[in-house]
Amino acid sequence: MSRSTVTAGDRSRPDGAWNHYLAELGSLRMHYVREGNGDPLFLLHGWPEFWWTWHRIIPTLEQQFQIIAPDLRGFGQTSDPGAQPASADTHAGDILALADHLGIERFGIVSHDVGAAVAQAIARRAPTRLRGLFFFNAPYPGIGKRWAEAGHLQQIWYYFFNQLPWAVDLIGQSRETCRTFFGNMLRHWSYADDTFDEELELWVDNFMQPGVIAGGFAWYAATHDARIALARDGSPTLPKIQVPSRFLWGRHDPVLPAAWSDRLDDYFVAPEIEIAEEAGHFVHYERPDLASNKIIEFFQSLAASSL
Repeated sequence: MSRSTVTAGDRSRPDGAWNHYLAELGSLRMHYVREGNGDPLFLLHGWPEFWWTWHRIIPTLEQQFQIIAPDLRGFGQTSDPGAQPASADTHAGDILALADHLGIERFGIVSHDVGAAVAQAIARRAPTRLRGLFFFNAPYPGIGKRWAEAGHLQQIWYYFFNQLPWAVDLIGQSRETCRTFFGNMLRHWSYADDTFDEELELWVDNFMQPGVIAGGFAWYAATHDARIALARDGSPTLPKIQVPSRFLWGRHDPVLPAAWSDRLDDYFVAPEIEIAEEAGHFVHYERPDLASNKIIEFFQSLAASSL
């Protein structure tokens, strides 16, 4: 039986507390923030992130939509009771279970990075549940062998580091080691080096919670075989995702280059693609006004076309 409980509000929000909840979904205890009214939008974060990565766009989006921003399994304040690292399919099942728990039949998804892989898994598993898909910088099968190109290998060192048996202990040894590791990621992947400086300690707070570094690192163990298969065999042939989709890709992302959006047509039916200037990996965080406006425009256009 599933149930939700309300947790203490977060006073870091200028206009009051965030609405935090914990949903008991079988053995999974999922934390999420829920704001606003209207058509539901699930915001699915990436790595190294948690629900807070969306806080710059939620105040705008909640004026138009009901926003549900969960911490994925093993991230933030969501537990990870599984015996094996959670794959995209496992995360997809979690999000569908949360939607069922909330009584939400159809919804839109806004996603990034890990969350984008989860969104694609949901679209292949339960396409009729989805109104639309909005992506920021999304890993997808069309990247293929480019993951392991000689010029890109230095960007993906962390794929392998995060799977080392001592990596969690090393990075979690102190706030200083945690800050050094995640601060490097956030600075290097952003267009401007100081993008996260004012809130870096919130990231350290998050990852210094017991189990959270391990929960995020587990994603790389769960997806290792699939990534190696892409690097070895190239892009697979798959049925195209039919759900309407739009992509807003940061021009200056070093780990998911904007040029890699070139094969989206092979995996999505009629994807809409736009490049965000002066943005890196975290478009929603680096360009929140642009991101909010594009999300609203996309989902409003879908609503208008269904009339």
